[in-house]
Amino acid sequence: MTYTLPPLNALRAFEAAARHLSFKLAAHELHVTPAAVGQQVKALEARLGVRLFERLHKQLILTAAGQAYLPGISDGFRRIADATSQLKPAGAVLLQLGIHASFDLRRLELAEFRSAHADIGLRVLQPAGLHELVEGKVDLLIARGLGHHPGYRCDRVNTGSGLGDWLIAPEGTADCPEVISFREWLRALPAENRLASRRPRLVGIVGS
Repeated sequence: MTYTLPPLNALRAFEAAARHLSFKLAAHELHVTPAAVGQQVKALEARLGVRLFERLHKQLILTAAGQAYLPGISDGFRRIADATSQLKPAGAVLLQLGIHASFDLRRLELAEFRSAHADIGLRVLQPAGLHELVEGKVDLLIARGLGHHPGYRCDRVNTGSGLGDWLIAPEGTADCPEVISFREWLRALPAENRLASRRPRLVGIVGS
């Protein structure tokens, strides 16, 4: 059986905004910007051909179509969450790490990280960039470039100035235990942990 589904990110944005009746609160929950939530909802409305919200001045109201749509979507996400929780070991927390395309994964010693942190289920998406972080596809990002992004904590991975690798996390989740564990793992990696003389060294995080 083939399921005809709208984009799941758009459904997540609608469901969160409908529960909160606020794009701002939905954005805080999903770790994206209010504008991103609004764009996802607008795209969903265009795909469905119906208006789901009435956008009044400083107020968001569900239309009749939105009210009818919300219970089924909420129930679907609850079922997915329940089914997923049955697959994870008891107490495991999922950490989704995004990494830019040119970064050598071997520098991170991820097998050793997983062995040392059995309570964290680490998944890696490569290539990934700020778009994936903003859209909530990853919780944490190693990005190449200047580390200045409003609303995000940016920690330098390698020493030096100018372009470099940065560990980026939303300010709202930057101090979650699993994120702290990965940040400390980066700090603990040896300075000589490099695989080619022309590759930048991973010497720990600077400025945190």
